[in-house]
Amino acid sequence: METAEKRQRGRPRAFHGPAEAASVQSLDRALRILAIVADGSGLSLSEIVAQSGLPASTAYRMLTTLENHGMVEFDSSDQLWSIGVETYRMGAAFLRRRKLVDRARIVMQELMEKTGETANLGVAEDDCVVFVSQVETHQAIRAFFRPGTRSCFHASGIGKAVLAYLEPQRVGAVLRRTGLERFTEKTLSDISALARDLVTIKLRGWSVDDEERHPGMRCVAAAIFNEFGEPIGGVSVSGPTVRVTPERLAEIGPLVREAATEITRMIGGLPPPSSPSRAAEPGSLFEIGAARSP
Repeated sequence: METAEKRQRGRPRAFHGPAEAASVQSLDRALRILAIVADGSGLSLSEIVAQSGLPASTAYRMLTTLENHGMVEFDSSDQLWSIGVETYRMGAAFLRRRKLVDRARIVMQELMEKTGETANLGVAEDDCVVFVSQVETHQAIRAFFRPGTRSCFHASGIGKAVLAYLEPQRVGAVLRRTGLERFTEKTLSDISALARDLVTIKLRGWSVDDEERHPGMRCVAAAIFNEFGEPIGGVSVSGPTVRVTPERLAEIGPLVREAATEITRMIGGLPPPSSPSRAAEPGSLFEIGAARSP
């Protein structure tokens, strides 16, 4: 029988529970004030003080700090505090991800059944792709990515599909920040090789991770777009090279592209223009000094 309580994920090892709660009292107060302002339609300082039970000076310091971060706004004409645009942005980000995961599930299930391989959903973060959902194949040997698994842009199918639709400045910024680490003999760690691949990806609408991250594993992916036509992630199928053969890529690629298009439609996204832009031109990547292989 276990005598020690198992440490919960997301807590530091030094955390010992309620005794340390006082150390975040200011955060607790700020969040309380934020909730009060969010429930109102423009509140005065005295109204916020009355609802929060905090001294006026403390409440005002919290409000000004929140205002500095765009979380609340102050109308000097009527002297009222209201919720800020930054809270909307954060809430929209949560809704976007939640909607994406929920609505993509049925499309991923169909994609797995059509291809016989595991279907994956990933979202683009600042410096990597994060896998958020997966529908596993029934095959004994299959790909598995635990939700929360991260992968470099240049060494993943979804990552390359996203890069292909970014402007060259964005691509260069990402590659300078992350570098082009070599994971296998097939990793595209040379900028010119990666740039040529991005051109191909954009022309046909889907990418291939050909053992570039994990030996013996291939992945076919396509980008998913938001309401502004910007790539926010992608859907893919992955499996062992003995089943996802080069001959099957022409069959799987269009299916993955169609799945990404359907998910884009379901979340209210807009597909990008069909004609290729200079976003993935090899020369443009050199011009902005993108990172080279180590």
